[in-house]
Amino acid sequence: MGGNMVQRLLLYKHEVVVYDRSADVVGELQKVGAIGSASLEDMVSRLSGRKIVWMMVPSGKPVDDTIDQIVALLDKNDIIIDGGNSNYKETKERGIKVASHGMHYLDCGTSGGLWGLENGYSLMTGGDKEATDFVYPIYEALAPKGGYTYCGESGAGHFVKMVHNGIEYGMMQSLAEGMEIIEKAPYDIDLKAVASGWQQGSVVRSWLLDLLVLAFNKDPKLDELKGYAQDSGEGRWTVEAAMDENVPAHVITASLYTRYQSRQDESFAMKVVAALRNEFGGHGVVKK
Repeated sequence: MGGNMVQRLLLYKHEVVVYDRSADVVGELQKVGAIGSASLEDMVSRLSGRKIVWMMVPSGKPVDDTIDQIVALLDKNDIIIDGGNSNYKETKERGIKVASHGMHYLDCGTSGGLWGLENGYSLMTGGDKEATDFVYPIYEALAPKGGYTYCGESGAGHFVKMVHNGIEYGMMQSLAEGMEIIEKAPYDIDLKAVASGWQQGSVVRSWLLDLLVLAFNKDPKLDELKGYAQDSGEGRWTVEAAMDENVPAHVITASLYTRYQSRQDESFAMKVVAALRNEFGGHGVVKK
C-alpha cells in the first residue's frame, strides 16, 4: 500500500525519498522515479527545508520505534505523518511526545487498499491545523476529489478510520451471511450472477460488492479458500470505543465475534450448547 502511495505522489509531481527495510522494495520504487535511501538517516538527510516524513508501518511497537529514530533526526517544526492503522489513544500520546521535541505528529487514516493507486485513497486526518495545511498538497494528491476529510485534533483521524473499519466489518459480514443463505438454498443459484445483478441499480450495490464479483470470477464457489478471517485490531477498538461512549454496536460487535469463531476448527462453546440441549430436552447430538 505504501509503495502504491509513493507512485501516486510521483504521478502528481511530488519528489519522494523512500526507505524500506527491503532493498528490493526501494529499488523497485527507484525505477518509477523515487529517490532511494539505505537507512532512515540517509532518507532524512536527503530531505530539505521543512521536512515531512510519512510512516506506513504496523501499529504498536513498530510505530514507537520508528518515531524514536526519526525524532532524533528531525528539526523543530518538522512533521511526521502516521498513515497506518494506529490506535487513536496511542496517537494522542505520541502527538504529545513529538510536540515536546518541537515537532508535529499528524495522523492520517488511509483507506483504499490495493486499489488506491488507480482510484485514490479516502483520507481521514487529525492533528495541528497549521501543519495539516502545510502538508495538504500531499493529501490532495493521494485522495480523489471529495475523498479528504480533516477530522480535528490529534487522534481524530485515526478515530474516524477506526470506526470506518468497524463499519466495514459489519458490511462484509452482512454480504457474507446473505451469500451463504443463497448458497444453502434448495435452488441451483449462480452466486456470481446474483452479485453481478445487484451491482446494477440495487440498493445494496457497493464497492465491496464489486470486489465480491471479482472474487467469484477467480473462484466461483470459493472452493480454494478456508473460512478463516483475521482482524487487524480496528474492529476491536471500535467495539471498545462504543462501550466507552455507551453506544450499542450490535452489528459491528457480532461481526467481530464471528471472525473469532472462524478461527476455531471446533468450538468448545458449541459443544457445551449441544450437551445442554441434550440434557434438558433430549435433543440429539452428533458424536465423533
